[in-house]
Amino acid sequence: MPSVAVKLYSVFFKFLLKHRLQNRIQENPTDEIKSTTNSFGVTSRPEESIAAVNPSFTDGVATKDIHIDPLTAVSIRIFLPDTCLLSPESQSTRPRVVKTMFRHPDLLDLDPIHRRNSCGPDNKNNVVVTPRAEKNNLRRNSYGCIGNDLDNNGVYRGYSPLLNGSCRKLPLMLQFHGGGFVSGSNESVANDFFCRRIAKLCDVIVVAVGYRLAPENRYPGAFEDGLKVLHWLGKQANLAECSKSFGNARGGGGAGGGGPDLRKSGEGQIHVADAFGASMVEPWLAAHGDPSRCVLLGVSCDANIADYVARKAVELGRLLDPIKVVAQVLMYPFFIGSVPTHSEIKLANSYFFDKAMCILAWKLFLPEKEFSLDHPAANPLIPNREPPLKLMPPTLTIVAEHDWMRDGAIAYSEELRKVNIDAPVLEYKDAVHEFATLDMLLKTPQAQACAEDIAIWVKKYISLRGHEFSY
Repeated sequence: MPSVAVKLYSVFFKFLLKHRLQNRIQENPTDEIKSTTNSFGVTSRPEESIAAVNPSFTDGVATKDIHIDPLTAVSIRIFLPDTCLLSPESQSTRPRVVKTMFRHPDLLDLDPIHRRNSCGPDNKNNVVVTPRAEKNNLRRNSYGCIGNDLDNNGVYRGYSPLLNGSCRKLPLMLQFHGGGFVSGSNESVANDFFCRRIAKLCDVIVVAVGYRLAPENRYPGAFEDGLKVLHWLGKQANLAECSKSFGNARGGGGAGGGGPDLRKSGEGQIHVADAFGASMVEPWLAAHGDPSRCVLLGVSCDANIADYVARKAVELGRLLDPIKVVAQVLMYPFFIGSVPTHSEIKLANSYFFDKAMCILAWKLFLPEKEFSLDHPAANPLIPNREPPLKLMPPTLTIVAEHDWMRDGAIAYSEELRKVNIDAPVLEYKDAVHEFATLDMLLKTPQAQACAEDIAIWVKKYISLRGHEFSY
């Protein structure tokens, strides 16, 4: 059984979550008003604890925030592990796996007004207190960072790779945070910690998606945002290839003519802009990202988003080139249906996210006229759903013993295995929903073991030699 501390925190968590969900219902405008006034959307709530970006490798992973869509609030946070600095010849060498629990300075104090200096040493004395009034005045610049990532002369102090084709390539992992569609953030302290852990253990570039939250943006907003990010990654890969082609043809030549502007700085960096000046090559992804090895990872409700994006990737096929989704990881997915499962009946009042709370979240996410527990977003096993399951990528499912949604996730995995898809299920004893991603549970041995299990399985599909121990 879960510990007394987990049980007590679950009671407090459910009380607070219920209060917030009820407030969302009261504040929610009608669909007609919402469609015209809130299309830009929000990706984070004021009460969320936000981790500062760190564009250098002071703690082993560099991070950067990018707003990718001028018409919506959709953004991403990139997590780049320092193993990208190894030479390309070391691709076949398995990187060091960190077995110990690494310290994340932002988890020392979960107060959202504390910030860590993004370029200073990794210690507790290097915490900058940002007044709450100033928090909302921080703006990201074109480098994808906030003001304290620049020195007094406005020079970017983060990692800048050389775009000369000699950098080590790493797989991409598209990560979707949890929160019941109505809360959570890709920039939260808890999600930042989890993504850093996954980036290190899996040796991948994690792209955490900041999608638009409900009820300001109901279905299919968040699902379309996930697919939009996948298309953006494909666009970045194509822009990077174009930059190489023009660089070879013109030797990084001048800015004349109507083609892309290629310039070489003193450090040998190549900067590429198209005729509109907006479609810039993202240097970290251009130098180190391998779009042919893309993995999707969804947490809780966002496992549903990951599964939707995987289905769309199958439908689009070569239209997504060079992006190739090779596997997906569904962590305690939000699958439900009109016919209750055994775990729904037995564990309806389970820890943290009980059934009543989850149905309330679905009511906030789905349009009123479309609400149904058998909605395609909620139930992946409705009849005649496309594409056929036999075309889905390999799928790892993580479930918890004390999670009422456990049986629904297992049933989906069983259907995948019936059509010969590699779809194992890892069930964790005495675990609760979000046991590996919730802020207070992130440092438990079970959370660390889950991340390591994910890394072992994922490496079967991102390894250059086709084996998890030869990556």
